[in-house]
Amino acid sequence: MAVKIRLARAGAKKKPFYQIVVADVRSKRDGRFIANVGTYDPNQNPAAVTFEESETLEWLGKGAQPTDTVKQILKQAGIWEKFVSKAV
Repeated sequence: MAVKIRLARAGAKKKPFYQIVVADVRSKRDGRFIANVGTYDPNQNPAAVTFEESETLEWLGKGAQPTDTVKQILKQAGIWEKFVSKAV
């Protein structure tokens, strides 16, 4: 089973809010997910990001692949560097 860490859209029209979820690649964007590991709110300035850091690192360690957007968010939050240094 291939697993991705990706954004699931929520919120109202023209006011997006995203949950950062771990999901099977075959499931729909806003469909079934395995775990909720954070949130991303682009409506605030600067954008508000929260992560369950230990759970995110655990899923990355298990082989979950982040999408390009989530990878950039992880880098900004400093979690990607922790994962890379832990893996080396």
